[in-house]
Parts: sequence; C-alpha cells; structure tokens
Amino acid sequence: MSICPFLLHFSAVVFDDCTGNEGVEFEVSNPDFLIDEKLNLVPRRHVIDSGDVMFVHGVNNHVDDMAQVTIMGEILGLSDMMPYRSKRSLLVPPMFVPENQRAPFPRLIGKVISSNMKEDHIFRLTGRGADQDPKGVFSINRLTGDVAVSRALDREAIAYYHLQVSTTDLSGKLVEGPADLDVSVIDQNDNRPVFKEPRYSGEVQEGSPTGTTVMTMTAYDADDPNTDNAVLRYIIVRQLPDKPSPNMFYIDPERGDIVTVISPHQLDRETLPTTQYELEIVAKDMAGSEVGLTGTATATITITDRNDHAPEFTHSLFQASVNEGSTGVVVNLTVDDRDDPATGAWRAIYSIINGDPNQNFEIQTNLDNNEGMLSVVKPLDYESAMFHTLLIKVENEDPLVPDVVYGSSSTATVYITVMDVNEGPVFFPDPLVVIRRENIPVGSFVAMLNATDPDYLQTQSIRFSVLRDPADWLIVNPFKGNVTTRAILDRESPHVHNNQYTALFMATDNGSPPASGTGTLIITIEDENDNAPYIFPSVARVCEDSKDMNVVIGGRDKDIHPNTDPFKIELGKQPGLEKTWKISRINDTHSQIMLLHSLKKANYNLPLVLTDSGVPPISNNTELKVQVCTCKKNRMDCSHAGSIQTNILLLLGLVLGART
Repeated sequence: MSICPFLLHFSAVVFDDCTGNEGVEFEVSNPDFLIDEKLNLVPRRHVIDSGDVMFVHGVNNHVDDMAQVTIMGEILGLSDMMPYRSKRSLLVPPMFVPENQRAPFPRLIGKVISSNMKEDHIFRLTGRGADQDPKGVFSINRLTGDVAVSRALDREAIAYYHLQVSTTDLSGKLVEGPADLDVSVIDQNDNRPVFKEPRYSGEVQEGSPTGTTVMTMTAYDADDPNTDNAVLRYIIVRQLPDKPSPNMFYIDPERGDIVTVISPHQLDRETLPTTQYELEIVAKDMAGSEVGLTGTATATITITDRNDHAPEFTHSLFQASVNEGSTGVVVNLTVDDRDDPATGAWRAIYSIINGDPNQNFEIQTNLDNNEGMLSVVKPLDYESAMFHTLLIKVENEDPLVPDVVYGSSSTATVYITVMDVNEGPVFFPDPLVVIRRENIPVGSFVAMLNATDPDYLQTQSIRFSVLRDPADWLIVNPFKGNVTTRAILDRESPHVHNNQYTALFMATDNGSPPASGTGTLIITIEDENDNAPYIFPSVARVCEDSKDMNVVIGGRDKDIHPNTDPFKIELGKQPGLEKTWKISRINDTHSQIMLLHSLKKANYNLPLVLTDSGVPPISNNTELKVQVCTCKKNRMDCSHAGSIQTNILLLLGLVLGART
C-alpha cells in the first residue's frame, strides 16, 4: 500500500508519493489504453464502451499502488498514431489483482463486454479459480460481465490464473467464446529474504592479498523476481572480534561475495587475536531501500595457516650417551614452530646430513609433540669409535612460502658418547666344521676352538666349556680350547643327522661382570664298516605241494657306501642244503631262493651267509625261517605255525616289490 494517496484524473495521472513522480513505471490493465510521456491516460483506439473498468498500476522505489478507472461515454482514440485493432464481439481485457488485499470482499477487478449480448444471454466463467480448485476465487456477474475476486490472494502460492469466459443462452447453449481471461496477481513485498543456512563457514589463508574472495553469501526472496520486492542487497552489520580493524572484510552488496579488506601483512595468523572471525550478514530486499525487509545469517571465517615460519631447534647442541651393542632411542630433539600445530606447515621432518656413514642412526618424528626421536638402529662399537658427531636438519612437510627460508637455527649438532660394555668373546669361525672318522680312539683330537675378546683395550683371559654335547662324546681344554673325544664317535648314533654331529661350546672372559659367547662345532663323521648286513624279510612261506616256488630276499646294512652293497647271499655250510635249495643273484641287494623239491608241512630254518662290500668285508651268519604251508584255491594255511592266513600270490608280490 502507498504512503500517500494515488490520484487519477480523466486524462492525467498523478502518482503522489510525497516526493513527486520521479522514476515511476505505469502498467495499464486494458491494452486499449496507455500512459504517455506527459502522464496522460490516452486510448489507442475509439472507445465507446460505457462502464468499462480497468486498473492503472504505478511503482517506484518508494511506493507501490494501484487505481481503478471506469470509462463513461465515448472516448476518441489516437487515430493513425496507434495501430488499429478491430472490434471483437467478446472483449476480455487482462486483469490484475494485488495480493494480500483486505476485506471487504468481493472486490471488482474488471469487466467483460459482449457486443452481441441479448436479454436471454448470460456470462459464464470457468477454469482454475472459478469452477476448478481453488474454486470460487473469481466470479462473474451473469448479466453485466463484472469480474470480482472473493478473497485475498497469495502470489507466492499462485501468481497467475488462466480462466475462460463465454456467453450462453438460458438453455446453456454456447453463444460466444470461450475467450481467455488472464488474471495476474500483483506482488506485494510480503516475504523477507531467507538464507539457506543460519550459519556459513569460509576460510582464507593468512597473508592473502587484499580483495581475496573468502566466500559467497546467497539469500532468496519468494517475492516477484521481476520487481524490487526480490532485489536484494547485502551488508555486514557486525564483526567479532573487531581487532585489528572493525572492517577487515567487505561484502559485495549485489553478489554477496565476501572479500578481504585487511592488508596481507596484517592478515597474520600468528599475530591476530583469534583465528576465527564472525560476521553478521544482513540481506535487504527493495534493492536495499529503507522500507525493505531483511534477513540475517552468520558467516564464520577461519584464518588458515601457511608455512611462513621455519622450524627452529631449541638448542644448537644436543648430547647423549649410549652403551655399545645396544639399540633404541638415545635423545629427543626439540624444535619450535609458530605455524598451526597438526598441519603440514608445523609437522617436522628430521634428517641426518653428516656424521653417519654406516647408517647406525635414524630419526622418527613424534606426531604428538613434533620432537625428533634419534635412535641407534645398528649397535655401536666402543672399540671402533668412542664418539659420534651428527649434523641434523629439520624441515616441514609443506614447503615454505617464497619469502621464508631455512636458516642456521634449522640445523643442530648431536654429540653422542659411546659407553664401553664388557662384551662376550666371539668364536671364529662360527660354526667350525671338521671331518673325523667314526670309532677313533678315546682321547683323539677333534678340533681347536678359537675365540677372541672384542674388548681389546682391556687385558682379559678366556675359558672354554662345553655347553651342549648330546651324546656326551667330547671334552674341551678350558684354557687352550682343544677338543678331544671322551667316547667313541658312532656315525649310526641317533644324535647324528646327515652324517653330522653338532655340539655347542661357550667362551667366558674374566671381565666385570664376566661376559660369554657361544660357538658351534659341526663334526662330519666318516663311515667305518662296523655293522654286519642282515636279511629281510626274515620269514618266508611256501606251499607244500608247489614246485619251482621261489622266495626273494634282500640285504640291508646300517653303514653307507662303500660299506654296504653289493651283497653276497650264500647258503650256509651245512651239508645237503644245495640239494633242496638254490640261491641266484637278482641285483646288488636281492637274491632269489628256489625250492628244488616239495617239503612236508613244517617250519624250517635255512642257514644263510650275508656279506657286505666293505674293506674289509663283514659277513653275517643268519637264518631264514621258511614255513611250508597248505595251499588250497590260492589260500595258504600255516595254522600249525600260528600264522594268519594270507594270499600266497599277494605275499610273493610284496616280496618281489622289496627289490626296489
């Protein structure tokens, strides 16, 4: 609604907003009329319709108002100055309704005229807002064609209504139309600007140039975007804190861009009173005029860090001591860095740039406090170097800004003293490998142990002792280290694996406290032909009525080549054996025993002589137990010998298979 009255005369329009008619824009609801340059309401054609109603809408930066005009009598048009418009039988002008009108209702908004209207004709209004939802918003006088609105409208709910007007006779038969009736809801400034969020967050890096865009604030207004009702302007009404300047930031009034105003030198995260600033932003519609409605939001701006401070050691010299032979952290290196903790501009990276040719040291960064943990990773030797001097450099994960460099305070010296520790003797070589034959006499020399004390700067003596001797075969001279046998070496002992016997010895010095070291002795034992061969299997079974039945036996020996096969298997020296049995060689390990004639069912002991190929060879006088059994239908009955029944063909197959 206007502040001052809107006065409309027949030919001249006066829009009185208390300041004159500057910047006023007019809109006429009837397309047959316009407002000319002299603010006269003039027709575009001859108008002879009496009682016609139209609206004149006037708007400027201060006031928005509307007036209703009723045409009485004939009005001469502008002739050739305006385009000619032919007369229609059903004239339906566009109509305009301001939103949020107050009672009383209904209110007249326009008139529909029919040149062919007769007494038995009536007007009919249809469409959304009439006979369609929302129903009953608009109505038309059936006889006069006056159009009225029945209640207040909300442009933000429905901004435009498209209806149809027609005339019918009393029976409902269509006479004219339908013709379109367009009703536009004129916007009122009844919606405040609204920000999507009550709080917004943005960041700007310290040292950024003046004019750096931080963030953009955007508000929305539900009013008509084609009017000033939805034209927004942004301002900053408060900044907290207001140091070092109450105007550190500026917001573009039209775009909502927040930019820095403070100089890069003052935008220093380490000297500002806080790293977060809170701005209260107001968006005002009506292009920011005094009568505009406002909406408010908060913008929180964080000043982020950049790497504009190099880390500096708190001391130029660090000292530590470490025992030789040990590992672990020996000293914590401390640094100061004014940048933001827990960022790449603050986190330190340490490196050893001199004094560690053998890579005995390494440095890890403690992520909690940024200290450098210098550790020994390869044990130090006091006798090789009593002192170590390291040059350490510290840098940040992120590169420094161009105008900042690493200075002398970014390097430090670490002086490490190695403490002497009594170290145990060291065997050389370890393991010591020797070759000895089995069965050498007790007291025979086996090996000479050699151990030295790393603490060569001290005069110490060494004593030797046996630490582990599984078969209890060895003895060592405690002063000289010579190892001799106290028992017979046996290659076939279960303590010997792959012909090797392993013993462990200890050497102990007389330091304070004493220290010891261990060494391994591996004896490769050579074989002696000290084991007689034996036959397998030791029992053979044959059928009593069989002829040409053969038994295959083999020889075995605990010794190894050349003291084993080829074996010689012969019949014993008992007379007459050769008449019943015959032995034939199959290969180096197996021979075949043939039964020359049938024997009665019984058990027989066949004497045999088995000889290996050692030098000298060893013979074994042994017996093969032969069971003569009853065989029927491929089944062997040896029950008289207490044996279980078995298949003779399967037995022979197993015996022959043992040849491999």
